Amino acid sequence: MRYLAIDYGEKRLGLALSDPSETIVSPLRQIAVSSGRFDQVWPVLRDIVGEYGVAALVVGLPLLMDGREGAQARRARRFAQALEREVLPTVHLQDERLSSHAAEEVLSGQGLTSGQRRRRRDMLAACEILREFLQRRRRGQTTD
Repeated sequence: MRYLAIDYGEKRLGLALSDPSETIVSPLRQIAVSSGRFDQVWPVLRDIVGEYGVAALVVGLPLLMDGREGAQARRARRFAQALEREVLPTVHLQDERLSSHAAEEVLSGQGLTSGQRRRRRDMLAACEILREFLQRRRRGQTTD
């Protein structure tokens, strides 16, 4: 089964894709969100789902370090609910604490400008979200 992970942001979405065997995770692309208008994003995501045969979506849930949901997590949860209506009915939420930090670690020392790092960070964060989701599935742990 193939999964598409989304690192949710109000300005950008980072995307990562698993292979059908659920063992390899690859950065796919970044989608700019114009003025918070997600209605422009739905057709792009539907095309990606169709092109790659995606069976389910995984959205990063940015919990606070103590595990509580803050404002950004609530926005990500609403985004996931909209994805279920607009793109694909199977959407999982995955704790994404430290995914952006892990992405920054990968990018540090590569001699990239801050703009280049920013463009790659969202996709790499989506990779971290998807890796953790797949690991939890293999261990039989619930993810939602």
